[in-house]
Formats: sequence, structure tokens, C-alpha cells
Amino acid sequence: METSVSKPRAYIILLILAFVLGYLSHSHPLLSQTASDVYEHNSFPNQCAAPVPSSDVRRTIISLVFNNTSPWEAFPPAHARPLLWQDWNKGWGSQMPVFEHLIEQVRPRTIIEVGTFLGASATHMIGLTRKLGLDTQIVCIDDFRGWPGYYDEEKSLKMVNGDSLLMYQFMQNVVRANATENIIMLPFSAGTALGGLCDWGVYGDLVEVDAAHDFHSAWVDINNAFKVLKPGGVLFGHDYAWVGVRTAVHIFARLHGFQIRIDGEHWILY
Repeated sequence: METSVSKPRAYIILLILAFVLGYLSHSHPLLSQTASDVYEHNSFPNQCAAPVPSSDVRRTIISLVFNNTSPWEAFPPAHARPLLWQDWNKGWGSQMPVFEHLIEQVRPRTIIEVGTFLGASATHMIGLTRKLGLDTQIVCIDDFRGWPGYYDEEKSLKMVNGDSLLMYQFMQNVVRANATENIIMLPFSAGTALGGLCDWGVYGDLVEVDAAHDFHSAWVDINNAFKVLKPGGVLFGHDYAWVGVRTAVHIFARLHGFQIRIDGEHWILY
């Protein structure tokens, strides 16, 4: 019995393979990329700074972002005061059981929330940590711009010189929850803010991703959020029902060896 392919047959097979690969490379440019291109596209820096103590998280952010002055000092500014709602803390899935489940499990000193909008889930989480007697700091990441065309028909804010005032309303809600010493915000895009936390050595025991719903945004947010997750911490997020989010979660879990647990509208990696 022959144990190898004859030379003429091998040449024919190689010619066919060369033709097929050439066709695919021409028809599908992604197949013609080098392996290094694909690797670079899917790689994220994983070396962040040495961790600062949990007790120094708030001080670090106020020093590096707010020039050593609490953003709640002399808040609200005169021009915004008459425009803010005393009671408008809108959110989506902001008081779901997942928050209580994870806070009781992890007992976090630091929580990082990627996508906070008006602070409904952040103020809810602070209430839960207080019930457990925890001294927790929540870092809220949001550019506080909403999204193009956003307008709330029930309650919205008057725009002032192009500013939607969403950050001021978020701050007003934190004041109303008596949580100005436990919540601090980073008013930047998710990538910029998470990059800053990585550079400063600020890590979360719990890190929640609840920002954009498209695949590429969710993919980048999850990867960057994972960099600032403490060893033994939990990475979770909202909007599992959205196809883009769900796809990003499953690919990330598969690449990093995580299992996915669903808790209501939220996904949890473990």
C-alpha cells in the first residue's frame, strides 16, 4: 500500500491550493493580512502600573484629574443651579439584583463603572455597600454627553452653549444620595479614562462595563476594563441582550478562558 502521495499528484494539489488561496486573498483582503497585523489588532497592553492602595484611589484621581480640588467644592455653579432637576436619576437596569449579589460576594473596596449616565446604578451600589458596612469608592467613567440626538421627553436639561449639563445632573444626584465622598467621576471617553487608571495603578474589585452597545466599542471596553481588574475581582456588564455586546463577551471569554453567567440583563465572567 502506498504511504505517500505521488509527485505528479502532489504538484496538482499544490497548484490547486495556490489558486484557491490566491483567489481568497484577492476576494477577502483580511485573509492577506500578515499574522502580526491580526495580532496587533487584537492585542491590548496588559502591563499597568503597580496598584495604589484602595484608600488612596480617591486622592490619586482628585490629584491627577482635578488639580487637588474636589469637583464637589462650591457645587453647583451659579449658571447651572436653576437648570438642574432635584429628582432625575434615570437609568436602565440600575437596581437589578446582580449588584447586591456581587457586592455581597466580593465586598469591594473599589468599584469601576464604565458608563454611568446619571449615576443611578452608582448611587444604588453605594447604598448596598453601606448596608454591609463597607468603605467603598466608586469610580464612574462617562463623557456625560449622552449620544447624538439624545433628548428625554419626560425630563431633560437645557443645553448651555453646547453643553448638555449631564455631568452636573450626575453630580446633583450624587449630592442627593449623600455620596460625594464615595463616588468620583472621570469625565472622559472609556478608552481614555481606563488608560489613565492603568497608568496610575487604580484597579477595581468589581468592574462593570455598561457603555456602547456595538461590537467594536464593547470589545475595546471589555479588554481595557479587564486590565484594571484586581486579581480575584469580577468583571461584569449590562446589555447582554444586544448582539454586539453578547458577541464581544463570548469572544473575550473564549480567548481568556472564562465562563459566562447571566444574571437578569447582566453578564458575569468567572
